[in-house]
Amino acid sequence: MNDISFLSESVLLGFGLAMDAFCVSVSNSLANPGMKASRMNLIAFSFGCFQFFMPLLGWFLVTTMLGVFKALQSYLPWVTMSVLWFLGVKMIIDGSVKKKSEEEVSKEIILSFGMLMAQSVATSIDALSAGLTFSALSLSQVLLSCGVIGLITYILCMIGLKIGKTVGLRLSKWAATVGGSILIIIGAWNFLG
Repeated sequence: MNDISFLSESVLLGFGLAMDAFCVSVSNSLANPGMKASRMNLIAFSFGCFQFFMPLLGWFLVTTMLGVFKALQSYLPWVTMSVLWFLGVKMIIDGSVKKKSEEEVSKEIILSFGMLMAQSVATSIDALSAGLTFSALSLSQVLLSCGVIGLITYILCMIGLKIGKTVGLRLSKWAATVGGSILIIIGAWNFLG
């Protein structure tokens, strides 16, 4: 495989793996339309880092402990769906059900560090599985591919956060419900796909 072909495949893989993180980024900024640039950068960086490290972990597991990982692989869709559904329902409850007054409705849902880590893991589990396909690659090729995946994820998440922020300002009353619903749909899509 030549370098251009390998890089092209890495870029395409990066776009494919980043779609979940992109959608969750939109959802996060829908629920928090007043999000500051530093917070947006932290979210995109977190998703990008997990998308970088998870395929690397998958490659490591497949090259060292193939039998153990294959036994656990069938549970990954369940884990992804459960985490995203939990976060989606929590976002809907925090943003809609618990709020009583107009003043409370205007409050933003703040994404905690724990929720950000859970989202980062849930959206990168497919990247862990993709790392299994790297078994024939050298470490330098794996690092290059993971770097491309992480960078594309970061860029797409920043775009998603800006889109959600723009839309969220217009739909702030329903933003948490829409954002939580998106997480639930992503969880179901990953499980069924």
